Amino acid sequence: MHIILVYRILPNSIIDTTALSPPSIAGSARAALWLEKLSSSSLLTFATIGALMTAAPVLVLLWLAFSPQGGWETLEHLAVTVLPAALASSLALAAIVLAVVLVAGVGCGWLVAAYEFPGRRWLSWALVLPLSMPAFVMAYAYTDFLDTSGALQSWFRDLSGLQVGEYLFPDVRSLPGAGLFLGLALYPYVYMLARSAFAERSPSLGEAARSLGLGPRATWWRVTWPVARPAVAAGCALVLMETLADFGTVSYFAVDTLTASIYRSWQGMGDRIAAARLALVLLLFVGLLVAAERRQRARMRFYPRATKPAPRISLSGWAGVRATALVSLPLLLGFVVPALLLLRAWLAASAPIDERFGGWVMNSLLVALLAAALILPVALITAYAARLVRNRFIGFAVTLACAGYALPGIVIGVGLMVLVGALDNLAGRLLLAGTIVAVVYAYGVRFFSIGYQGMEAALARISPSMDQSARSLGLGPFEVLREVHWPLLRPSMASAALLVFVDCLKELPATLVLRPFNFDTLAVSAYHYASDERLAEAALPSLLIVAAGLLPVILLSRVAGRSVAGN
Repeated sequence: MHIILVYRILPNSIIDTTALSPPSIAGSARAALWLEKLSSSSLLTFATIGALMTAAPVLVLLWLAFSPQGGWETLEHLAVTVLPAALASSLALAAIVLAVVLVAGVGCGWLVAAYEFPGRRWLSWALVLPLSMPAFVMAYAYTDFLDTSGALQSWFRDLSGLQVGEYLFPDVRSLPGAGLFLGLALYPYVYMLARSAFAERSPSLGEAARSLGLGPRATWWRVTWPVARPAVAAGCALVLMETLADFGTVSYFAVDTLTASIYRSWQGMGDRIAAARLALVLLLFVGLLVAAERRQRARMRFYPRATKPAPRISLSGWAGVRATALVSLPLLLGFVVPALLLLRAWLAASAPIDERFGGWVMNSLLVALLAAALILPVALITAYAARLVRNRFIGFAVTLACAGYALPGIVIGVGLMVLVGALDNLAGRLLLAGTIVAVVYAYGVRFFSIGYQGMEAALARISPSMDQSARSLGLGPFEVLREVHWPLLRPSMASAALLVFVDCLKELPATLVLRPFNFDTLAVSAYHYASDERLAEAALPSLLIVAAGLLPVILLSRVAGRSVAGN
């Protein structure tokens, strides 16, 4: 049911006006109501179209996976030859990543929220910087330094006189190596949520536990940790979805996960049905993760924050130094060291810059800017429609539109390849395939949720009374959005656009599948260089991706850390 705000604002005045005023005034009131319904219907239609466009690649993927073409013997063959190893590798990788992010994210979140030590204030936001370092870029940097021919082992052989095979050194090109680097790149998701949960803990709970005879460790496990666990679980769900979606790191380390198998089936074997059915398995995993996270979040109970937050314990001397060192370790390993290694590799190579480098930069900027320009207006109007028209249908449409963020880029790419191919066949000529339209479309499906969440949060900070006041002055819904909301939303839209832009710069699997011929981005060129073992050439595009991600990550971490820093 549409909400007619005119009746909510001045119901008695409208009735009296239409009863006692001339017919012209009554006609104006009926026209206003008609325009109200028309605007609400337009917003609802717009949100519905956006949701269907977002869901289209997944629907096409389902149609292709269950089509009789190719027969089910293909799936039986995959179930015997590919799926067991791919599933085992994916699960093992997820377990390693989960262990890393729990240790780094929860540990740093607790220390920053509960203790005062040297450097705590700047470390509280600097710990988010690894988000600007894509996992595959970190993998390139560490491999160049730690591999058999890398600087570290070469220095050790020169110093000890030993040869390759005469000493033991962990193999960096392995599943544990991929899990470690993914964990170092993704732990900020858990850290930010854990830090906020620990900072908002009530001091009365700890005091009550201690009065019952519980020691510090028992109090943490039985009182503090259960309160923070739902937030940590939500962060872990995001990390696991990113892990399942990763392609660059697992491909470079030759880890046979589901994502790598999908890409190999599509690009290497040319079997789109096999790729679609493998993508369906991956989609099922992601759906289970989303359902588990939603169920965990449904169990959350929000209580008013204590008027006096729990005080931080001051650490001095060796205890303070130890806390600073422990909190600094994830930052050093996840951002500082790989950034320095990339810079060192680039400077040491002293090779001329590839003449195609300018084109890669322009291509990256073009598709990222087009995607941001597409996503933000759609996200704004959809969020405004959800604010204005509150019913189950619009809620379902918004949920469907935001679900694309949970989809791996390779899944979106496979679905879109089939979709644009079908549209081109209907048109009788190439219109979408082999163009940047498909790439921008994939970015829109993948990152729409980022823009929507930013716009929804910004609109929630605007009091409904402002809408009501503007509507009482005769402004329609679109006029309220333009005249009242837009001046207040511009800073939030700029921040959301920046986040979308950087995520588009880092996107690799969808770009690899959908990009036009001879159209490479910074992420694709870095991947190709690293795949050819030309790590020095991969350093410069990797550094530019990291540099582009620094500003929005710093802004995000500073804003998220204000409440903690102020405690």
